[in-house]
Order: sequence, then structure tokens, then C-alpha cells
Amino acid sequence: MTVKTRFAPSPTGYLHVGGARTALYSWLFAKANQGEFVLRIEDTDLERSTQPAIEAIMDGMKWLDLAWDEGPYYQTKRFDRYKELIQKLLDEGKAYKCFCTAEELEAMREAQMQAGQSARYNGMWRDRNDHPTDKPYVIRFKNPQEGSVIFDDKIRGKIEIANKELDDLIILRSDGSPTYNFCVVVDDWDMGITHVIRGEDHINNTPRQINILEALGAPVPTYAHVSMILGDDGKKLSKRHGAVSVMQYRDDGFLPEALLNYLVRLGWSHGDQEVFSVAEMIEYFKLEDINKAASAFNTDKLIWLNQHYLKTLPVERIKEELKWHLVDQELDISQGPELDLVIKAQADRVKTLKELVEISRYFYEDFAEFDAGAAKKHLRPVAKEALETVKAKLTALADWQEEAIHAAINDTATELEVGMGKVGMPLRVAVTGAGNSPSLDITLSLIGREKTLARIDLAINFINKRENS
Repeated sequence: MTVKTRFAPSPTGYLHVGGARTALYSWLFAKANQGEFVLRIEDTDLERSTQPAIEAIMDGMKWLDLAWDEGPYYQTKRFDRYKELIQKLLDEGKAYKCFCTAEELEAMREAQMQAGQSARYNGMWRDRNDHPTDKPYVIRFKNPQEGSVIFDDKIRGKIEIANKELDDLIILRSDGSPTYNFCVVVDDWDMGITHVIRGEDHINNTPRQINILEALGAPVPTYAHVSMILGDDGKKLSKRHGAVSVMQYRDDGFLPEALLNYLVRLGWSHGDQEVFSVAEMIEYFKLEDINKAASAFNTDKLIWLNQHYLKTLPVERIKEELKWHLVDQELDISQGPELDLVIKAQADRVKTLKELVEISRYFYEDFAEFDAGAAKKHLRPVAKEALETVKAKLTALADWQEEAIHAAINDTATELEVGMGKVGMPLRVAVTGAGNSPSLDITLSLIGREKTLARIDLAINFINKRENS
């Protein structure tokens, strides 16, 4: 048997973190078993499904590099198939027309609740043939009334639901559109899905879907229901906990490698290992190793992983992801040092790609003013001599190389008989506009001779104005 999994989002919004983890687990299980992974867009909710949401989901999948082997399939393009099978169930007496009005259904539920019963459809049209010819109707599946549905959930173990707990669900609405639970069943059958990996909120749907599969004479796939993701306050993950959209993490400067690594560990483990390449995830992944308990999202842990990948991924890979942020933050790098060199200098000093762009701006753009706090502390009259002296030594350099720059700064401190900080900090503020940068020899070599000397002049003028004010 060829393993075949699917990720089947509803396009009513972005690809959220929980959906991305489900997609990852489904993708990994398929890859770990040399199987296939299907992307299916479940767009039967015609009012809420949108094209921008479809594009957002695909953007998220592509950014995470969760490539699908088949699809994307769209349920709205398969309506004829669903209706064909619904008619088959009607013909075989396994489904029926229900003419209940909204008022009748409401009265039914009200009476049940007053009697202390679960509110549910009572099957009043299940065995009737006195069908009116001029009233709208829905089609309901004739759910078995005896016995139980039993299935072996690969994460949760044996689950048993009595059929008497399930009412006859609607499989075709009065407007002629098929419903989610029926479409899913037909799709899983037609697409040869062997393993359904999805969120625990679908557990109640599973016995209904199994009954429909059996009524159609279709094979029943293996099910695995993943626990929900909670915020660090123990409540269901939502916008109040920060970014929950996959693409928001891209926008915030996270690498897809970091988010994938974080998501795979959000409910799955392999010993005490924390950092996994995608190849390792595929090698080690088993459904049985997924935890039944809910997982709490920890942004600090994600940041730690992002920093790890910023430090360890090849520069070319980081540059590939950084390009989007350069455009987004409108930083033109056409005039200035090679981006590879800036990444090497800065990558271990930041938490995100967004931050990397922010702190690298001075390599490519001149600044109009110095950071107020840094200037107040380091661009004081006492720093003027150090800046003038180091400027003279830097101007005299034959080669603008790190070793020569380092020597010029050291020689300045020696000549003036002051500590390196008395030269280094004013110089750093002068050339970067603020108080933080990589080592000065690297920083100055990347900024270049002309810009460095011009910025030192700017700092000296700033001190002169400060001195005379």
C-alpha cells in the first residue's frame, strides 16, 4: 500500500500555526513512508471562502517548502461527483429528504433542551414518504441507529462512539450544495487517502465520516488527531498571543527552517534532540511519537531556534530569505558592501532577518543625525582629539583592510595614552550613527574609506557645535 496523506484547509483566512503544523505532520508522514502528499482546498463554504485566502495558504506552504505531490484540488469543482453519490445513497435508502423548516428545527431543539436531552435532529422525516412537492428540502444521511463506531486513532488509541449519539446529518443543503462532512469522505476515497492527520476538533466528525464511507462501500483510512496548540497562558492560541499566521512570521523576520523546526517539536519528540534538519525530521518521524497533550506556544523558544539558524545556515540561504525584507524595508543595497559580507558580520548579532536589515542600514545609507543617547555619551568635546587623530591615521592608510584599520585604531589609543574605549566608542558612533556594530575593523572596512572619513568629519562638526552652544 502506498501511503497517501492530505492537508485540506478551508480558505476562509490565512494559514495559521496550527494548520501549518498539521500540514507538516502530514507531509512528514508521507515522506517518511515514501508516500504522497495531497493539497486539497475545502471551499464548500461559498460565503466565507475567498481567493486571497487560497493564495495566502499556498504562499505559506511554499514558504515552508511543504511541496505537494498532487493538487491543489478544489471541492467546488467536484460538485457533480458529490451529487452523483448522494443520489446513489438516496436510491439505496441510505439517505432521505428532510422538509423541516427552520422554525420546526428550533422548536425541536427547544423541547429537547427543556427535557434535559441533547439538542439534535430527531429523524422525523427519516422513514416518511409523504413528500410535499412545493417545499425546499435538505438531504440527510441515514446514520445507523445501533452499535458503535470504533477506530484506532494513531495518536489517541481506541475511540468508540455509539451510533445513537449521532443524528442524521445533512449531506446536501437546500440550495443544492453538498456539506463538508460528505465532501471530505468522497475526496478521501477518490484520492486514495490512506492516513488522515488532522486537528482534534475533528474527532467528532470521524465516526460520522466512517459511517458514510461504509455506506458508500469505500475503504476507511487510518486516523490520527493532533492536539491543539495553546498560548503560553494556557488558552487556545489566538491573535492576542502575537503572530499566528505563518506569513506573519515571515514578515517578522523568522526563517522557515526555524519555524518548521519549532512546529515539529510542538507535540512531537525524538529523544532530547531540539534541532532537526528536514532530512532528520523525515528519518525519525512516527505518528506514535506525537503527544496526546496540548502544546504551549513559546515565542522565546522560536526566537532561540531562529538565532541558531541565522548563525549556522549558509550565507547564500540567509541571503535568499533576506531579499524580501530588503524590499519590504526599502533598503537599497546597490551602493555599498557585498551583502554576503554584511550577513557574515551581523548574523550572530540579531534575532531576526528584519532586525538584521534594521541594524545594517548604515552600511548602505548615510544618516542625517546621530542617535541622541549615543551621541550624548560618546560625542563629547573630550572625544574630539581621538576622532581627529584616528581620522588622520585612517586617511594615511595605503590599503583599506581590516588589519590596517585595526592597527590605526590601536595606534591612536597608544599615542593618546587612553584606553581603546576612548577611541573606539566615539569612532563607532561617528561611523554608524549609534552605539552598536560588529568589531570596528570589520565595520569600517565594509563602510569604506570615503564614507568613513566623511562620517568622522560629521561627528567632529557635531562636537564643535555642541562645544560652542
